[in-house]
Amino acid sequence: MHVRGFTRHTSSSCAHPGTYLALIEKIPYLKKLGINAVELMPIFEFDETHSKYINPENQEPLPNYWGYNSLHFFAPMRRYAVADPISEFKTLVRELHRNGICILLDVVYNHTGEGKEKEYAVNFRGIDNASYYIVDESGAYKDYAGCGNTVNGNFPPVQEFIIDSLRYWAGEMGVDGFRFDLAACLLRDPQGNPIDNSPLIQAISQDPLLSQKKLIAEAWDATGLYLIGKFPQWGRWKDWDGPYRDRVRRFIKGTSGYAGLFATALCGNEPIYSASKTPLSRIHFVTCHDGYSLCDLVSYECKHNRANGENSRDGGNQNDSWNCGVEGFTADSAITALRERQMRNFFLALFTSQGIPMLLMGDEYGHTRRGNNNPYGQDNELNWFLWNEVQSDKLSFVSGLIAFRKNHKQFTQPHFLKPTDITWHGETPKTPNWSSSSRLVACSLKNIYLAFNANYLSAPMQLPEADWRVVVDTTKPWANHHLLNPTSGEKSDMHIEMAPHSGILLYRS
Repeated sequence: MHVRGFTRHTSSSCAHPGTYLALIEKIPYLKKLGINAVELMPIFEFDETHSKYINPENQEPLPNYWGYNSLHFFAPMRRYAVADPISEFKTLVRELHRNGICILLDVVYNHTGEGKEKEYAVNFRGIDNASYYIVDESGAYKDYAGCGNTVNGNFPPVQEFIIDSLRYWAGEMGVDGFRFDLAACLLRDPQGNPIDNSPLIQAISQDPLLSQKKLIAEAWDATGLYLIGKFPQWGRWKDWDGPYRDRVRRFIKGTSGYAGLFATALCGNEPIYSASKTPLSRIHFVTCHDGYSLCDLVSYECKHNRANGENSRDGGNQNDSWNCGVEGFTADSAITALRERQMRNFFLALFTSQGIPMLLMGDEYGHTRRGNNNPYGQDNELNWFLWNEVQSDKLSFVSGLIAFRKNHKQFTQPHFLKPTDITWHGETPKTPNWSSSSRLVACSLKNIYLAFNANYLSAPMQLPEADWRVVVDTTKPWANHHLLNPTSGEKSDMHIEMAPHSGILLYRS
């Protein structure tokens, strides 16, 4: 979530919209949704005017809205405060904790806002450029972050600086953990070479305070160093599971050859992770701040980034999205219904997968960025949470899935699933089809039956055993579920016909 964007819109009705204090006002909403942690996009003080791009639609300068160019590493963003950013941030931490919600910070230690122009110094370039950044023989920046420079995190004074910063936020400010942006950059030596034993990562992992916090790595960089499942084993490190996102997107939109990979993703992507890891060593997600929102994932096939002022060169070109037949907004009720069904399919997969699920702010009501898959400079309704669009039926579905997950430990196993934990099925029980043409995945976890049909054709299914009750059928409207009382669902026939692009969740008492 973005602190400013969560309450900036007038429909938030907050006393001080866009601030830490306004976020406190919305804690009841977070509790109703059922989440137990918030990960804040960057809140270290940054320069919102540090952007060279102009919005071609209105000729106004674009801000640095997301904040991935930290300027001061010991200061909470003052423009997210009413008066005193330190005390107000501490109050936010205290109130979240009082309500059983952890607070994690998205931290950016891999680069700063220094540009390639040598006369332009905004950070460590003006102090000790050759020590704080990875540079070549000529003194030019080596850019592994894709943002113009790379911090020299394994140079001892820089390492000490980063550790001090983390300890300040963990100790003085009381946060529960950190998500490290492009963490693979921190596994490079002062010459830029990848190293297995990063002194910085070891120091974080062994620090008496930091080693007890939640440590999450975006385990890749912008130049191909990809450490998913290979990030150092020390301590409590977890990965953002990028392969999960890709596999789930491709299967649910109907890509051939992904049935087995989708099934593996549901189970925690065991082949990717070493024997010393568990499903709980990964954060799995379908969407994040980068890329499409969930609504846009089922509504656009081409990025629409003109407003970012970069002639649409920015943002990823491979989004694994499907617009369900029409690009962008449509009044066609059949396409709209299919898009909402696909969103329910994604939610169902997300919250029934092994591991730790992450939800993007606004996806629970279907927020759209109008096809912009890189709105880092949009301080407007493309990024703001629109409280007037929150619908009780969608919220009921998402919060119901979260509650169902909490109530059934089958989805949070501390070990990778064994044959005694899960049984795979196909159109008939215990006969899964893992061929490249298959778009059907079904399984039972004790008294829970889960199936997805990603085909454009219906699929006849025979259920194992009898007495299953329908908890979720994604062809039904949002509010038509029994997630809070699974025994109250209607009884399912032993033989069912799964509709195209649909998912089901069944329960036996």
